[in-house]
Order: sequence, then structure tokens, then C-alpha cells
Amino acid sequence: MFEQDAFFALALSFGAGMATLLGAVIVFVTNKKNEKVLTISLGFGAGVMICVSFTDLFPNAQAMLSQFAGARYGILLSVLFLIAGVLLAASLDRFVPHQGYDEDTGGKPHQNLFRVGFVSTLAIALHNFPEGIATFMAGYNDLSLGMAIAAAIAMHNIPEGISVAMPIYFATGSRGKAFKYTFLSGIAEPVGALLAFLVLRPFINDLVLGVIFSLVAGIMLYIALEELIPSSRQYGYNRHALIATFAGICIMPLSHII
Repeated sequence: MFEQDAFFALALSFGAGMATLLGAVIVFVTNKKNEKVLTISLGFGAGVMICVSFTDLFPNAQAMLSQFAGARYGILLSVLFLIAGVLLAASLDRFVPHQGYDEDTGGKPHQNLFRVGFVSTLAIALHNFPEGIATFMAGYNDLSLGMAIAAAIAMHNIPEGISVAMPIYFATGSRGKAFKYTFLSGIAEPVGALLAFLVLRPFINDLVLGVIFSLVAGIMLYIALEELIPSSRQYGYNRHALIATFAGICIMPLSHII
């Protein structure tokens, strides 16, 4: 039977993770054929991932690894695991089907939108999993601190939900599938919290979390630069894509002060 403190900590993680679904609400107010909205959504998602990587995941990884190994080796380890995350994402990318050369148009289109949405789902889920662990551990030890962290995470999970829902919706035309994949990315947060409660509490330390955060930062950077930004620019609205990417970068830090 759960302790009361553990129950509240798990509830905080669940609420923060499910805030991702609020981002999927956008599929109910947009037209599937509106390529300008798709361009903006993909660019925005790229900005979100870039910002989360450089202002959240990587600084936390560096701080945690520095606590474990000292400042100099902490920086080296965080960079090495960041690179490892990029290489891991690139390796996995080779096993996902790509569209080839189109003889009719003479072009080599970027990966289809469903693929973009799918890898975004994986990236957000990988990001949310350690966040769930962190939220649980904070809430378990200090409920007020856990509430503050959960609220901040919930706010920045909303734009992450947009980056998953929109490409899935445009690829399939199904609002249900957009919600399903957004849900899968968000549920990783309470799953991480539950795993932390049941299994990982004795093993969680700065080294483990620092490595996870660095790896996920590298994976998200690869997806943003290799998947989302090229996809956002294939419809001809390059300026919109650029502005949306900057908007995603700027909005994420603001989500922490709302």
C-alpha cells in the first residue's frame, strides 16, 4: 500500500505528464490542409526541443555530473554523453524508413510527417521519463517543492504536446491518433515516477540522472535539427518556420515564471 507522501508525489507526476495533452487540443481548432499551421507547429516544436536541451537538460546534467566528478570532469562527461545521445539518435534513425528519391518531381523529400511525429513522441517520452523521477523524488521529500516543480513542468509540457500532436494529425488526419501519441509521450512521466517509487529509489544518484539528461539532450537536438527543422521548411513558408523556431526557444523559459 502506498504511503501518503508517495501517493501525492505520484499524483503530481501524473498531473504534470498529462499536461502534455493540453498541447494536443490544437488539433481541434486547425484545418488538416493548412500547411502554414503545420510549418509553424514543426518549427515551434524544434525550438521547444532546442531550448529544453540547452536551458534545462544539459545544464542540469552538467551540474549533477559535476557534483559527482568535480567541475572539470563534470563538463567533460556531460559533453561526452550529449554526443553519445546524438550518435544514438543517428544510429536509430538508420533503422526507420525514409522516403527516397522521387523521379516524378526530381526531389528527395524529407521523412514523412508520421515518422516525424513518431520520433518526436519518443524524444518527448525519453525527456519526460527522468522528469517524472525528479518530480517524484522532490515531491516525496518536500511536497511544496514537488508542487512547484510539477507546475513548472506542466507548463512546458503543453508546447511539447503540440510538437507531437500536429505532425501525427497532419499525417493521418486522425485527432484520435494525435491524442494517442501525445498521451504516450506524456504518460512516460508518471511511469518514471512509479518506477522510481517501486525500483529505482536506492539507485538514483547524480551520476545516473546526469547521464540520462545528457543523453536525452543529445537525442532531442538531433531530432530538432535533422527532423523537425527540415520538415518545417519543405512547404515553402521558410520565414514562418524560422519565426516559429525562435518562438519555441523563447516561450519555454517563460513557462517557468507563469
